[in-house]
Amino acid sequence: MEAIGIESLNAYCGFARLPVEELFVGRGLDQERIGNLGLENRSVLLPWEDPVTNAVNAARPLVDSLGEDRDTIEVLVTSSESGVDYSKSIASYAHRYLGLSPRCRIMEVKQACYGATGMLQLAAGYLAGQGNPRARALVVATDISPMDERAKYAEPTMGNGSVAVLISGDPKILRLDLGLHGLHSFETMDTARPAPDLDYVDPDLSLLSYLECLSGSYADYLKRAPETDFATTFDHLVMHTPFPGMVKAAHRKLMREHRPGPPKMIEADFNRRVGPSLKYARAVGNLCSGSIYLALASLIDHEPSVAGAKLGLYSYGSGCASEFFSGVVTPGAREELSAMEIGGRIRRRREISFTEYEKLLPWARECLIPMADRTIDLSAWDQYSEPSRAHGDVLVLTGVEKFHRGYEWR
Repeated sequence: MEAIGIESLNAYCGFARLPVEELFVGRGLDQERIGNLGLENRSVLLPWEDPVTNAVNAARPLVDSLGEDRDTIEVLVTSSESGVDYSKSIASYAHRYLGLSPRCRIMEVKQACYGATGMLQLAAGYLAGQGNPRARALVVATDISPMDERAKYAEPTMGNGSVAVLISGDPKILRLDLGLHGLHSFETMDTARPAPDLDYVDPDLSLLSYLECLSGSYADYLKRAPETDFATTFDHLVMHTPFPGMVKAAHRKLMREHRPGPPKMIEADFNRRVGPSLKYARAVGNLCSGSIYLALASLIDHEPSVAGAKLGLYSYGSGCASEFFSGVVTPGAREELSAMEIGGRIRRRREISFTEYEKLLPWARECLIPMADRTIDLSAWDQYSEPSRAHGDVLVLTGVEKFHRGYEWR
């Protein structure tokens, strides 16, 4: 294959949103710190959503657009910190409800927020070695968050949803610079999920690890592309976005290291090269390994002159692993992505109150806890379903029987 990259991309960001300011007030958090996060709303998990429904609802439009060519998907991988089983993958459910060919490799990977990027690169390598130019791979980053008041300032940053990325030799969205990447990884305990209903966060260590890995992975990238100039080579930058404020700190760090200048110059560069990629994150929150690809979608949807732009992309996953890589936005990418109407669906989510959020939160904490049998209450479906009805049926969780999760289209 002469070119490999992202053929299509879609994000599913749920049905409901909670204003971050309302969450701060409800939790009694210091409202002066809202500006540091750079968030306005966060998506909220509903009782009929889980990592499987999120994955399928993000991927289905991509698969349906292929028609009979869906059988060209030879690899399906889900990336998640929110597995529903220690053995059975989310991908197995997704494979069924997406109607993919039985001749398809299916698996699940985990490396916090880096997993989807790791599989994107491995899938690109797999496709490059295939004799079949029509072969495709589908990588779906899907997560939920069980965070509650114990997480303090981390709770407002978390979102709910999934991003699906279709990889092929027809990169209509982003052509990868194959072989150009930088890696930096080591073991640390900045964030973790030691139990299905418990997220552990060390915010200071997480920030330091994120920044250390950014410098380290970019330095490794420079070994493969020493002619790179951080300030001029990349028209735009797309980064893993735990919250926009962290991305701003990351950009400032690399600018100071590679193109020092006055604060106003660095601020202007951030607004121009990074700002458009953060608009969806401000409205959704952190989608874990999908957040970098939500940022990519945000950039393409909000930057009119993005066609042909050279991008520098940074992926980070706690624990930790990271990669700095690059690619070029394909002409026509904006038109291709607009068919998914990601921004419209984000805007149409139903706003809920902090009181409603508190009532819904127990489901988020219990969603991943193994139970032999469970019935899901769909009585509130009509209150939230309008955004989905504008885009066809969505998959919902209906219950669990003998540990087997059941789903239906609505």
